[in-house]
Amino acid sequence: MVASATTPFSVLIREASRQQHTEAEGSAFMGALLGGGLGVEAYRRYTEQLWFVYRALEDGVEGLAGDPVAGPFLRPELARTAALERDLSHLHGGEGWRGSLVPLPATAAYAGRIAELVRQWPGGYVAHHYTRYLGDLSGGQIIRGKAEKAWGFARRGDGVRFYVFEGIDNPAAFKREYRAALDAVPADDLEKQRIAEECRRAFALNTAVFRELGEEFPLSA
Repeated sequence: MVASATTPFSVLIREASRQQHTEAEGSAFMGALLGGGLGVEAYRRYTEQLWFVYRALEDGVEGLAGDPVAGPFLRPELARTAALERDLSHLHGGEGWRGSLVPLPATAAYAGRIAELVRQWPGGYVAHHYTRYLGDLSGGQIIRGKAEKAWGFARRGDGVRFYVFEGIDNPAAFKREYRAALDAVPADDLEKQRIAEECRRAFALNTAVFRELGEEFPLSA
């Protein structure tokens, strides 16, 4: 889809990345994880990778608060790092997990790209912000329910707190506000196309993480 004055940016960015979004959702690793074909160790490893990604998304972004493009999206109720750390402490059985965590190569590349954008390109940062947080508010809730059922986590409790947005009472309304903020992004058509392309890249980076997780946790024969 080509950007135009009549195409809302929220529609442009969704349609531009539809194929990559579908590929990410259909990864063999995630299908096996949600289908019960993998154990809690795979879920823990996946959660560890998320920690690296969300630290990149949330650490050092104070300088973007006044940016006209990225600033409106820096909502504290979206922050996930603290929830991830609580989940990881639960999954590791204590607080000593930080020193032992190593990102997969794909995760390191993903987090590195986000950190680069925080420093250099607010519009590109928005692309990654959009793909992560709106996904968490949508499909992430399916993951939470499956994890609670498969591994006995307390409903909305430790182990799945990453997926619980306690500061957002109405996710549907919040997502509408978020899309309205996308439509109001002060950028010309060329910049919007660049952001949409970065959104495709974000999904591709995420899919690469799933691929490496799938290699680490091959499906049972």
